[in-house]
Amino acid sequence: MKLISKYLNLKIAVLAIFMVSCSDNLDLKPTSVISNASFWKTEDNATGGLNGMYVNLRAQATKNLFLLGEARSETVGSGVQGLDGRDAYYLNQLNATNAGPNWQGMYTIVHHANLILKYVPDIPFSSEASKNNILAQAYAMRAYVYFCMVKTWGALPIVTEPTEDFSPEAIQKERAPVESVFALIKKDIDAAKDLFSNNSFAAGRNMWSKPALNALKGEVYLWTAKRLAGGQADFAVALGALNEVKAADVSLLDNYSSIFEYANKGNKEILLAVNFKQNEVTDNDYANMYFPATYIPKDMDSETSAALGVAAGLNTWAPAEAFRSQFTSDDQRKNGTFREIYSSVTGTRKFFGSFNVKFKGLINAGARLFLDDYVVYRYADVLLMIAEAKNAMSQDPAVEINLVRKRAYQTNFAMHEFVSGTKDANDEAILKERMLELGLEGKRWWDLLRFGKAFEKVASLKDRNTQDYLLLFPIPESTLSLESKVKQNPGYN
Repeated sequence: MKLISKYLNLKIAVLAIFMVSCSDNLDLKPTSVISNASFWKTEDNATGGLNGMYVNLRAQATKNLFLLGEARSETVGSGVQGLDGRDAYYLNQLNATNAGPNWQGMYTIVHHANLILKYVPDIPFSSEASKNNILAQAYAMRAYVYFCMVKTWGALPIVTEPTEDFSPEAIQKERAPVESVFALIKKDIDAAKDLFSNNSFAAGRNMWSKPALNALKGEVYLWTAKRLAGGQADFAVALGALNEVKAADVSLLDNYSSIFEYANKGNKEILLAVNFKQNEVTDNDYANMYFPATYIPKDMDSETSAALGVAAGLNTWAPAEAFRSQFTSDDQRKNGTFREIYSSVTGTRKFFGSFNVKFKGLINAGARLFLDDYVVYRYADVLLMIAEAKNAMSQDPAVEINLVRKRAYQTNFAMHEFVSGTKDANDEAILKERMLELGLEGKRWWDLLRFGKAFEKVASLKDRNTQDYLLLFPIPESTLSLESKVKQNPGYN
């Protein structure tokens, strides 16, 4: 894999060191004539390295984070414009030959974080707090990336040093147990938390911060509480971290759609988003869930036409009926997430297709550009994770659920007010609320795994509940051919 990261507004020296050519997966051999040791000398170098780490995160947020975190769930299905191989995800037909994303790009992010953690401590800074902030972001990023990967593939090669020795002995690594990966994730989270000096956000809220880290910590400990027998101790840690987020400058916006508007990036509901910006990158993958002009039926109603606006992109997959049907008409999240197109050409009103409106980009010179930020964490997500932790600890989750519902239903809230019931009933309500609130944001598949509901909720998995291996992704054959110590996930052999 040839990876050339181009960073805007950075010094030429920064460009040189991060023009990195990578053979597949964990082999990250740099081609720059400037060695790492000679580069990492100044505060500007450290800032350039930090920016490079985020550029590589954006490369994964363009498509892969959604594929890993949502595409196998019940929220997406076929569109009107062919399949483009995407049906293998929601039909859960992945295999070693057609395995979906590999971990190559994710380990590239890890490599950049490792460079920062190795070299930045020895660089003189004008402010120790500035140095600590960069180190905190690297620890947070490494924890987040390993968390994404361990949920996807299970056991992983653990790499905590930058790849600077390119001998087979240094590059080839066996997969470490899931428990060891989570031990590293938790250690990195603790290291980052000690280094962040306050609860503030960077402009745009597109870099790691203490509130975003606490959201990550909460999710990690919810996962280990439920999936790794962490139990009440881990639920308590999760709840404590998530409650800390409330002290930050965060709030729910009154208008659900405004959270995702291109002109409203970095609003107070956002804790962390991956930044997409005009003239820096091309469309992200949400372009493939919109609607092209050539497929619009002639008799589409004016309201839907107005919601669609400038037709663009493709409709190779779309919000699925199993997802769309869960919304009530008085929920503002419905029209803030998707629209349905109906046709009456045959004389009978008939469903024609659907498209995502949550991430519809911006209009520039008459063209739609799909450059919405990829949201990693926002406040409503945190509130629902607090509800999840409370319920697990036999506390009433109603306050946080109802904060989310009040925004969703507004004047009709009284008809939808949540009242606590049994633990199982509450969990079911929280999981559904997360679907309604966070659908199409790259969360649903991982939510289903954490709640243990994938086989129950995803139609293509309902008769396969004895095949637990399907909860992980297969390791691509391309990875196995290059990583001699990596073995395929059982069940995909």
